[in-house]
Amino acid sequence: MKFICTDDERYNPSSVTVLTRITNAFPLWVLLASGLSLFEPSLFSWFSGPLIPIGLGVIMLSMGMTIGFDDFRRIAKERHSVLPGVILQYTLMPLLGWCLGVVFDLPAPFAVGLILVSCCPGGTASNVIAFLARADVALSVSMTTVSTLLAVLMTPVLTAVLAGNRIDVPALGLLQDTIQVVILPVIVGAGLKWRFPVFCERILPAAPLIAVVTIVLIASSVIGGNQTAVLNAGPRLLLAILCLHGGGFVLGYGAGRIWLGRERAAQTAAIEVGMQNSGLGVVLGQQNFTNPLVAIPSAISAVLHSLVGSVAAAIWRAKNNSEVSQDTPP
Repeated sequence: MKFICTDDERYNPSSVTVLTRITNAFPLWVLLASGLSLFEPSLFSWFSGPLIPIGLGVIMLSMGMTIGFDDFRRIAKERHSVLPGVILQYTLMPLLGWCLGVVFDLPAPFAVGLILVSCCPGGTASNVIAFLARADVALSVSMTTVSTLLAVLMTPVLTAVLAGNRIDVPALGLLQDTIQVVILPVIVGAGLKWRFPVFCERILPAAPLIAVVTIVLIASSVIGGNQTAVLNAGPRLLLAILCLHGGGFVLGYGAGRIWLGRERAAQTAAIEVGMQNSGLGVVLGQQNFTNPLVAIPSAISAVLHSLVGSVAAAIWRAKNNSEVSQDTPP
């Protein structure tokens, strides 16, 4: 979920509210809840069926409520920084997802699920990680916005191209569901901000926490609901997904450093490339494929990309803090 904050707020601990602290600990909540779901699936089984796409729609709605005309003007102005990150998002990750499915010789449903999540846009959690890493939050928000809007075409087309030889991929169904759970809620949210700006400003502080709770419930519901399959998949599937996100961070950073030059911009590109909208992957996997196992990689992805992102954020936060201290006169 987006963090809209000034530089003073970003670097002033006293401005961080309890709500923000809880939200920033989202990797811990995802890990704990997902682990618990393997032992007590019934705790999360109620969050299933239509609740999952509705939950994702609420997240996208709140994301839309943060988008205004100023954001699009900023994106147009920063297009030379925004577009490279988006291009890397839809080239590096899909190709990496396809390669890892082959290298780890994953069963067809898991391989397709891995490709599906790798073709999804940047996740809203990437904005949180950018905030924690003290990377370029505004650039992160812009990249997430653009990749999300492009998902209506890129996600179904790339998934069909890369996974079509493994399993029947309903590209039209993927397109329709992406429009329903991503594009339409974002447009409605943007409209609400334009028509009722005061109302949106009042409810937005709670939006990041709602997003975290929803993602926790989505991941835990799918993992717990497929408990046996997840446990039987063992380390091979986990390692493949870990390599997907770890590789996304490494390749995104390297390519960003060459393409964008600036350190914080490269960090931001790495975060955007390495973190996907796993919730969208779950919804598309559940609603468009007859095999329920296709949704599992996306659910596990929500856990692992949060952990990889947290490690990267800790490293970059220390590095960026050190640079800020060195630049501050005694």
